[in-house]
Amino acid sequence: MSSVEISVEAPIEHQIQEIAYDGTEIYQPPLTLSENLSKCAARIDFSKTSLEDLKKEDDKKGDEDVKDPTQLQSSLWPWDSVRNKLRDAFTEICVLSDVLSIAKEKRYLVLDPVPQELQDTKPMVQVYARKKALSQAANVLMSGAERLRNTHSEQRNNRNDFHIELLRLRQNWRLKKVSNTIIGDLSYRTAGSKFMHPGTFEVTKAEEDPPSDGNSPSSSPAAGAQPPCPKANSALRVNVPSELQGVAYIKVITQKDQEDLCTANVNLMGHGQNITPQVGVWQKTLEFAQNVLFCKELFSQLAREAIQLQAPIPHVVVGNQIRATLLPGIQLIISLCHSTGQDPTPPGPINDHDHVLEHSLHQLLREVHHKNTHHPFPHPASGPLGPSKKHMLAGPMAADRHELLEMSKSQTLLEQIISQAQHIFMRKRTQYVLDTLARDVKDPQIVSHWNLMNSPTMSCVKINIVTHGYDTINRTSLVIHVKERSLKCICRDGRVMHLSYEPQELRDLILCQINQHQSACLLNLAKCMAWQVLSNSNHLGIGPVEPLGNASSCLLASPNGDRMIAVQIICDPQIDVKVYIARSPRQDFFPSPLVPGKFWEHLGGHFKEVRFDKLEGKNFLNKMEFLMASLTSSS
Repeated sequence: MSSVEISVEAPIEHQIQEIAYDGTEIYQPPLTLSENLSKCAARIDFSKTSLEDLKKEDDKKGDEDVKDPTQLQSSLWPWDSVRNKLRDAFTEICVLSDVLSIAKEKRYLVLDPVPQELQDTKPMVQVYARKKALSQAANVLMSGAERLRNTHSEQRNNRNDFHIELLRLRQNWRLKKVSNTIIGDLSYRTAGSKFMHPGTFEVTKAEEDPPSDGNSPSSSPAAGAQPPCPKANSALRVNVPSELQGVAYIKVITQKDQEDLCTANVNLMGHGQNITPQVGVWQKTLEFAQNVLFCKELFSQLAREAIQLQAPIPHVVVGNQIRATLLPGIQLIISLCHSTGQDPTPPGPINDHDHVLEHSLHQLLREVHHKNTHHPFPHPASGPLGPSKKHMLAGPMAADRHELLEMSKSQTLLEQIISQAQHIFMRKRTQYVLDTLARDVKDPQIVSHWNLMNSPTMSCVKINIVTHGYDTINRTSLVIHVKERSLKCICRDGRVMHLSYEPQELRDLILCQINQHQSACLLNLAKCMAWQVLSNSNHLGIGPVEPLGNASSCLLASPNGDRMIAVQIICDPQIDVKVYIARSPRQDFFPSPLVPGKFWEHLGGHFKEVRFDKLEGKNFLNKMEFLMASLTSSS
């Protein structure tokens, strides 16, 4: 049979890996390039690496090629070149290992450096080179010593370096560098301010002043004049805008009929403030500039609110002055004073002003800044702010319409200033009334105790009315709440009375309390002396009409009943007291047929007035005690 060549090709389909029960055939995925490479590399027999094996294998291949030239193509192995390169590399490594072993034992091979030709060295050249090197080192040491000496002298003369001054400036103020220029910021925008003034200043390096000639006429002081003060040396120069230069402060005056009642100067600068040597002269310049910016922002806010508010008496804004009416005839004047002179001290009296009003006005703008940056939680992280926490809890807390209206109310800056000024005026007026009564009324004594823990719009004072030496018998107390435009009086018996801003109402109330105090003390003293109280009335309905209130009276009887005392206390500015006595039996009683019986003679006689001012005693109760004691002993 003739041989038939049959070409066998690899099937296109993948090899079947598994056949499922339902007849589904799962094919094996083809090999990747890396898997195919590892499969071919696994066929290499690295044990046949000796030369003899390689020669024998080559001889066999050569004989086969001669015998059967048709099989030359099939004898070539695809990894033959790789095996040959690995064999050559293995040979090189073996040779290198033999060389290293020989060199290490130093028996057959010595690795010494190749000697070079000796150069002719001249001793003088070496001397000059060493001398030059020593001079360069000496110059470096001398320059360092000179720099240390200059630094020490600058510190001794209090001359600060530019970078040190800049570091101190950066610790206290905000700075940034814009196109090789150092610019600072004086505004309060980071604190929540919305004032549009930029408030920037420029920082430059100060130039050294030329030395002044002592012989020149400008440097020599005039006859009788004081020598000029030495200027503080600073390496920085701060340039502030012209509108922020100078000194500014806000002057607040409470005025009545062109007479100043109380004043306050609002500024950020403390009086008599000194600059420490660690802080340069630029600190004072920046503080005054920031004070000017603060005062301008506060005044612009007040002027804007004064125009927008609708008051019963409209506020007036003219130039740098705001006028507001506190009470009838009393005005609040707020003025912005800005001086660009050389004297940094604000004019006007320093000691005679209201520190409480100054502190309150200074903190109002700070509170506005704080509210602009600190919103109540919860609020969204981004987007517009929603209602406050009180409004969100209004539904679950079942708030009514009145509570919602109270939540929506808020006072502006000017309204708060006016409220505090009204309260300060009412407090001063109350103090004046109480001090005047305590000075004019000697009996009884009026003692006022002002509470230190007060709010800006309400104060509290406790008034004790006592009689010297008889404070254990009775003490009349009342509490007065001083508000913005009214007074609230709480008596000891629980009565509450609301008074207006008129001082005469408070004066009348205190006089009535004094009248009741004298009556109550007399009744308690009579009980202690064993006298009987026949009648008592705080509002006597007979007699002439009193200028203030009604007179009070009481009728007392001695322990034996043969003496009676009638006391009438008139509530006038001097607390007038009238005392009458009567005696029993009547000495002018004559029996007659019309009036039979002797028991009628025990009726009380006519009352006779006693010259009370001539009686011995320090005060009213002391005189009454002596009078009752004498009438008791004479019976």
